[in-house]
Amino acid sequence: MDFETLCLHAGYTPKNGEPRVMPIVQSTTFKYESTRAVQQLFDLEAPGFFYSRLANPTVDYVEQKIAALEGGVGALCTSSGQAASFISLLTICKAGDHVISASSIYGGTFNLFAVTLKRVGIEVTFVDEKASPEELEKAFRPNTKAVFGETIANPSMDVFDIEKFAKLAHAHKVPLIVDNTFATPYLCRPFEFGADIVVHSTTKYLDGHATTVGGVIVDSGNFDWASSDKFEEFVVPDDSYHGLIYTKAFGKAAYIVKARAQMMRDLGCAQGPQAAFYINLGLETLPIRMDRYCENALKVAKFLKTRDEIEEVRYPGLEDSPNYALAQKYLKKGASGVISFSLKGGRDAGAKFIDSLKLATLQVHVADIRTCVLHPASSTHRQLTDKQLVECGITPGLVRFSVGLENAEDIIADIAQALEKVYA
Repeated sequence: MDFETLCLHAGYTPKNGEPRVMPIVQSTTFKYESTRAVQQLFDLEAPGFFYSRLANPTVDYVEQKIAALEGGVGALCTSSGQAASFISLLTICKAGDHVISASSIYGGTFNLFAVTLKRVGIEVTFVDEKASPEELEKAFRPNTKAVFGETIANPSMDVFDIEKFAKLAHAHKVPLIVDNTFATPYLCRPFEFGADIVVHSTTKYLDGHATTVGGVIVDSGNFDWASSDKFEEFVVPDDSYHGLIYTKAFGKAAYIVKARAQMMRDLGCAQGPQAAFYINLGLETLPIRMDRYCENALKVAKFLKTRDEIEEVRYPGLEDSPNYALAQKYLKKGASGVISFSLKGGRDAGAKFIDSLKLATLQVHVADIRTCVLHPASSTHRQLTDKQLVECGITPGLVRFSVGLENAEDIIADIAQALEKVYA
């Protein structure tokens, strides 16, 4: 099936007499006829559901759908995008390990890596993703366990060179993890360019309606955990499962099973069935919405370029963007719906502009069906120092503008009237 068809039909397939719409299995537990059956579930010897922290039928349908959309062997839904990023690394890292991350990433992820992972003994080195392979090579260490980046960085709008980082990661026998939130699998499928693991904040475009916080990890099944000498926990017996060896028992799905069986079991940051139902509703219209987001955003970005009040416009779909070449390679259908720009006058001008908007909503969110706007330096990236802001590609006056599905001319008119008020 093509992508549009998968969005509607993958995951849940009703049998004769069953509901056409994916049902919500609002139950924490499931009934079994014998202790032997439950024993097999706990030993990972049989598929099934026994407690919704680990797996639930409704959540499972959505996991199957997202795995199909990304082209992976399996997926694990989590309670948030932050939980997905955290588990994606904790599945393969422990105290004393090292991770390389692009510096142009979402502020919450930057803080997770720079502060929280450090507290549990995992060190993260942030690198300039535009650096040459020779320069990036210097960041690798013997204890490096993963490389991380965002397809389209939030909010700097830098486009991640997936193939370049995949080659570097694989040369050092470690996986490449890509946050594909802004692109979605409709605009980019990172596995096709060498990525090994994909994460999403499903709160954003996959849901699209600002109804549900969630995250997901998708496993490509392509990384050979057994051939690398850095991941013995995949090839030695797991005492918590009576000596089970993940690569032998689950083959290409070893990573995603380990993420669920160990990390979700112990951390418990699970997606609920009601939330999964809402995410599925968003997934069903994802292709139609993404086409409109991209179309509207390009119109708005081109308009912003014509205004003297605007100091800089960051949108990979613009031909004069430094990210345009990478966008043409990785984002052939469009560059998503988020634009970052700076107004002349810095922080004060940016704040006054936001306060003057009438249609666009000031809210701590992005990738909504309605146009929304935010000042990252005072909100999503507020915990970062000025130096860290620069490392993330953010200036104090930067405005993040998430174009919605309204008529593009209405969005442009709202921007125009707000600019008039700022510089009146």
